[in-house]
Amino acid sequence: MVINRDRYLKKIISYMWDGQVKVITGIRRCGKSYLLGKLFRSYLLEQGVSEDHILTYELDLARDIEFRDPLVLASKVRSIVEHGTGQFYLFVDEIQMSDEVKNPYNPDGKKITFYDALNDLKSISDLDIYVTGSNSRMLSSDILTEFRGRSDEIRVHPLSFKEYYQAIGGDMSSAFDEYAFYGGMPLILSRPDDASKMEYLKSLFPEVYLKDIVERKKIKREAVLSATLDLLCSSVGSLTNPTNVANALNSKQRLSGDEAVSNNTIKTYMDHLSDAYLFEACRRYDVKGKDYFDFPNKYYCEDVGLRNARIGFRQQEMTHIMENIVYNELRLRGCEVNIGVVFSSEKSKSGNNVKIAREIDFIANRGGRKVYIQSAYAMETEEKINAENRPLSLTGDSFPKIVVRHDIGKRWYDDNGVLNIGILDFLLDDTII
Repeated sequence: MVINRDRYLKKIISYMWDGQVKVITGIRRCGKSYLLGKLFRSYLLEQGVSEDHILTYELDLARDIEFRDPLVLASKVRSIVEHGTGQFYLFVDEIQMSDEVKNPYNPDGKKITFYDALNDLKSISDLDIYVTGSNSRMLSSDILTEFRGRSDEIRVHPLSFKEYYQAIGGDMSSAFDEYAFYGGMPLILSRPDDASKMEYLKSLFPEVYLKDIVERKKIKREAVLSATLDLLCSSVGSLTNPTNVANALNSKQRLSGDEAVSNNTIKTYMDHLSDAYLFEACRRYDVKGKDYFDFPNKYYCEDVGLRNARIGFRQQEMTHIMENIVYNELRLRGCEVNIGVVFSSEKSKSGNNVKIAREIDFIANRGGRKVYIQSAYAMETEEKINAENRPLSLTGDSFPKIVVRHDIGKRWYDDNGVLNIGILDFLLDDTII
């Protein structure tokens, strides 16, 4: 089955031969290798590039384990290109598997890393470099400094609903129900039945994600890391912070004294889960005060199917699942996303004026354009309609406002200019944001 990933393929093509390292990032098993090794490779071959001019090293495979040494990798690639003719393409898959090695000329000095190897290879004029990786701290925060100049990052996500539906077709509502249950990890499409889909998603945590974190970060309290993951999956769409997670974990497992888990440990583990692209923190923003709150945040899972699998496919609160899907859709469309907070002055039961904080699910920013978005599974009562619309009316500005709903089909604007749009319509229309 060929999965359409044109959004990312076009971006990679636009960066060809720009002199930079192309870094394709995202959670493991989301399709980075397929994008680079299948779709982009096919494009190059169609353009007349010879197969032997596409140099491919998959560092997560035993057959390429020697190339985890960045010096060996750089030496091998340089030798091939310098003794060959024409232009070459270098594909390095799962670059975070690369080792740090001693500098042979200064054993006590700074270790050699893949950054050094790629910076060296980047100087070869007949070589265009593409790497994939699954650790944000290694591949995002350090790119600007370690690559000594701007590099091109292509962030890949699991399948959007549009990509998912293009692949499976059929009844659109049924497809969405499946997507909300199993998510968009690409290999789900090749699994023949419900049981195998569930088993595949469940297996990714112990066999891939947690294993990677434990080995790379030398985690000593694996049970705490696992429990932190469980709590974040259960609290998707709810405000939380490391203190809340630590308190909940200590209370649930009756840990105290030296056995108690500290806030700092939980924060570190939450950072590790974010670095592996399993979660993203969404910060709260004071719309009128134009400032961020330090805490708490909301954490959204990169894929709702993974979230559902981790909690045994039990907590199917469609309100939170849909909210997570809307958040993920905004992120893959290139938006910076925050939670909006607005305040209103209202009378309490005692007759005093009190300041009430109200929440806008998302503020999406892209290219200087701002949009306010509420995610509402259903608005069946006047009370629910008012609850969703009240925060939007308090922003004090004229930026577009949208309510994404599961209970309507055709889109329409209310008397205040707020767009009400069905979730399927929203997910299939890329021009909305």
